[in-house]
Amino acid sequence: MGDESTAPILVTGGTGTLGRQVVAQLREAGRKVRILSRRGREAQAAAGAGVEVVSGDLGTGQGVEAALAGTEVVLHCAGSSRGDDEKARQLVRAGARAGTRHLVFISVVGADAVPVAGAIDRAMFGYFESKLAAERVIAGSGLPWTTLRATQFHDLVMLVARQMARLPVVPLPIGFRFQPIAAGEVAARLVELASGEPSGLVPAMGGPRVYGMGDLLRSTLRATGRHRLTFPVWLPGEAARAVRAGAILAPDRAVGRLTWEEFLAARVGPPSDTTSGAMLRAARSTVG
Repeated sequence: MGDESTAPILVTGGTGTLGRQVVAQLREAGRKVRILSRRGREAQAAAGAGVEVVSGDLGTGQGVEAALAGTEVVLHCAGSSRGDDEKARQLVRAGARAGTRHLVFISVVGADAVPVAGAIDRAMFGYFESKLAAERVIAGSGLPWTTLRATQFHDLVMLVARQMARLPVVPLPIGFRFQPIAAGEVAARLVELASGEPSGLVPAMGGPRVYGMGDLLRSTLRATGRHRLTFPVWLPGEAARAVRAGAILAPDRAVGRLTWEEFLAARVGPPSDTTSGAMLRAARSTVG
């Protein structure tokens, strides 16, 4: 085992919403950082000076082993709505050959509680299935590992709300609630976990408050001075039923501090006095 203070930490997904925060906080902590990215030159420009970028593709395995060379800790932040299990498989295979001593993975609250049992469920909630499959690959890899589940990032909720607001009349899924959390707070916890010993599945992180989808949309509209008509929609399927029952919430782990209102005010300014299928595609893009 090398010197942890000098060995770089490999971050996958290092240019994404969460990955950027992780990289910045690792750098602030004085750690060397290496990013694995399919877009090496573009990622290097985004990462800035002092961060090493190695070109590679978790989907095919190309460049992954080279990216792991000389590292001991991996923070796996890359993710998508499908194929996360194969990406995790490529990573752990290379990690086994490279002697990875700690693999830290970010997953999502509800990964094991949102059943995806058909084409409709998979189209809308495949993200949860993909994350759970990756969790299982990592847990069964033989590598020392830690997995953290988090609720939805503020940034994703805003993306969803803005995409919904493009429609002249917005469908609101009945009973859908979210518990948004700051990506920076999750990043801080991941950095902390990466500095410690492998711990398996650790307690989840949830935002400080739970909101209905309608509340999140309306607050975004007010903040941006817009108005849209809405109508309720009942989504079918076991997965939607689980979401309505609170499967993607962690009320007993409401450890986040930054509220949705504070995030919204910082991002788009204080609310104005004016009352003012896209959602699902956005929800399937990455979190954490």
